[in-house]
Amino acid sequence: MTSQFFGLNIAASGLRAANAALNTTANNISNASTDGYSRQKVTQEANDALRVFATYGCAGAGVDTIAIERVRDSFYDVKFRQNETMLGNYEQKNYYNGLIEQYLDDDGTTGFSSLFNKMEAAMESVRTAAGVTETKSAFVSTMKSITEYFNNVYTSLQSEQADVNAEIKLRADRVSAIAQEVASINKQINIIEMTGAKANELRDKRDVLVDDLSKIISVETRETPIIDETQPDRVTGATRFQIWVAGSYELVDTYEYRKMICISRADDGATDQNDVKGLFDIKWGTANYKDGDNVKELSDFALDSKLIGGELQGLLALRDGNNNHYFQGNTPDDGVVQNPDGSVYVTVKVDSSYLKDMTKCSIPEDGTIKIGAKKYKYDSWEFDGDSTYVFKMDEESLSSIPDSGRSVSIGYANSYQGLPYYMSQMNEWIRQFSDQVNQIMTTGYTSDSLEGVYAFTGSMDNNSAAEFSYEQLTTLSENKGYYKVRGGNFTVSSVLLEDSDRVATKADVTEGESEFANLTKLKDMFKTKKIFRGATSGEFLTKVLADVALNKSNSQTLEDTYLALENTISNQRLSDTGVDEDEEASNLVKFQNAYTLSSKMIQTLTEIYDRLILETGV
Repeated sequence: MTSQFFGLNIAASGLRAANAALNTTANNISNASTDGYSRQKVTQEANDALRVFATYGCAGAGVDTIAIERVRDSFYDVKFRQNETMLGNYEQKNYYNGLIEQYLDDDGTTGFSSLFNKMEAAMESVRTAAGVTETKSAFVSTMKSITEYFNNVYTSLQSEQADVNAEIKLRADRVSAIAQEVASINKQINIIEMTGAKANELRDKRDVLVDDLSKIISVETRETPIIDETQPDRVTGATRFQIWVAGSYELVDTYEYRKMICISRADDGATDQNDVKGLFDIKWGTANYKDGDNVKELSDFALDSKLIGGELQGLLALRDGNNNHYFQGNTPDDGVVQNPDGSVYVTVKVDSSYLKDMTKCSIPEDGTIKIGAKKYKYDSWEFDGDSTYVFKMDEESLSSIPDSGRSVSIGYANSYQGLPYYMSQMNEWIRQFSDQVNQIMTTGYTSDSLEGVYAFTGSMDNNSAAEFSYEQLTTLSENKGYYKVRGGNFTVSSVLLEDSDRVATKADVTEGESEFANLTKLKDMFKTKKIFRGATSGEFLTKVLADVALNKSNSQTLEDTYLALENTISNQRLSDTGVDEDEEASNLVKFQNAYTLSSKMIQTLTEIYDRLILETGV
């Protein structure tokens, strides 16, 4: 037989359940506009019935309030984070492609096509008045404008590369900060949940951090319960929470975390001729790493991985994207030679056509080379004009002699058309154009029958007036042709700048002063010679703008697509996790009624007990 006060216990359990539901509803309503908050609900179930040894067998024992839990669907979490990873990638590409497009855009005055047309018009003026100094001076001035255009664009692209590089460090630092914060939250969650409670708000905070992380880099998570080793059937309440990023790097393991550490490349550690100094390599380190610690103990983070994802993948594509044009080859079996004086030379055979053309060459004069699985530094290199490079290794940094018969690379393949690609395209045009113009100008004669001089060259040092001579530019064994001429140092020969009468207008010394056959050859070269990607000199911008316009269009389309998907998935996720004020208002009435009824039940039982105890004397 049940106690006389059994009904009071039942009513009290209902009162507690309704009170918990009302408080949870109040919490939901107050957080209706809180970003990252997951709607909560009270989980309850009927208490175990009691055997009362009566004809009806068992009596219900009320309700048990088990937990207050979040309403959340992990399926939508995974889909949201996968979409954020793609969105972050294409947002970065779209933004920086827009900047590249602006740098190359022709505004009708200072763009490449406008300046090239002005140069052609100035050349026509010289042809109509070949002996007039003023027309030749105007022609040289327009040539100078062309070189300054490339100087400015090249500088702008390098500045953008430096900005992207700084963004990469910010993202890497943010990944490390999120990892540290998640590890701290994991500890707080386990402390609370080992008591049997649910750390809902902390779990929401952790999910927000993982959402943020997924936009920076691809993310995978796993949470598993921790079992008591001494009692395998007992669940401790604690969990093991792990995060992997970029496909295979474990960032967080419950209370432990790793760091993404950016290390600046040394001035002689470049991997591309056009790179700005101080580009970051990313290392993978432990939580106790501090600035100044030995970086040799850190492992490399694979920049060439296709699984990085997120903003970091997009930024690396912009900073390092070379359209897969990077140095790669093999050392022959006898390809490594150490001379008696200690100097070490490494011979490398290449197959790719772009590595056999110095106008397309973009490897640094000195830098870092990977031979087999090890990295070394080299001081200089030579090219035989066919398919063989010979690198002179940096003896001071050489701890061991490289092995022969190994694969060799400088930098890594990045299939995207990023900033290195556009700078390389500029350099290719500059070198081809300079070579063609200089050949014509040096074989002609001035109006007063002096030998013609070369028109275009490169500054040896940005801080000095020294420039490469024509002999240096055309001697492959010494300076690899026009390899050292690029957008940043492209200039008009100082001889022409100082004396525009040195423009070679005549094709033959016997021609009259007003003849201009050499300029006619130059005009024909401009109009018909295919010097760049199957196009004439003046079509450079058309080709390069087609690349950037296509990349901009693709990145814009994909950004719009993933933005739309983000909105769709967010709405789907909010349908589960979000707070619906109308629904909460309905719950408020429902739980209020439940509370009122339980209160009335207690009031009724109280009156019964009063009558029973006070009036019957039981």
